[in-house]
Amino acid sequence: MRRHHFAFIDIETTGPNVLENEIIEIGCVLTTPELKVVEEFELKIKPEHIENADPVALKINHYNPQNWISALTLPQAMEILSVKVKDHIMVGQNVAFDSGFLECAFLKTQKSNPMHYHKLDTISIAWAKLFKNSDLKHFSLREMCLRFGIKNENAHTALADARATYELYKKLMAL
Repeated sequence: MRRHHFAFIDIETTGPNVLENEIIEIGCVLTTPELKVVEEFELKIKPEHIENADPVALKINHYNPQNWISALTLPQAMEILSVKVKDHIMVGQNVAFDSGFLECAFLKTQKSNPMHYHKLDTISIAWAKLFKNSDLKHFSLREMCLRFGIKNENAHTALADARATYELYKKLMAL
């Protein structure tokens, strides 16, 4: 695992249900094993069934149809993602949520997931390193950014949250 690059990934969706809702945005920060940034990118994806969207989710992730006019189709986005993240270890804040949606998208587009099978979750890492701190009640990305002085001015946009997760991971590894 030491030789694998990292893919700090965050997704935005039309809701919490992987079977009913869709990915509408993927943000990614690719790094070397030493955490040097190699590339950052964001993929906006046109929802196919916006009628199934949770209005609260759309409000949280700032969905505006005008900003998705030139968005990619899911197959186009997954093709781009597949090439860029090959053999990378996925790192995420609540990685199970994002990886669940990504696995579903890979299946839907008939692409195999090219990432390394190991995944790292910054919530789990934070809990393991900070559980003795009785003042810490929540491990959300927002709370972790506040605790470590990480600016995330565009929270709940995929690339901003992927960048914040990358910064959080570096802070946690330094503890």
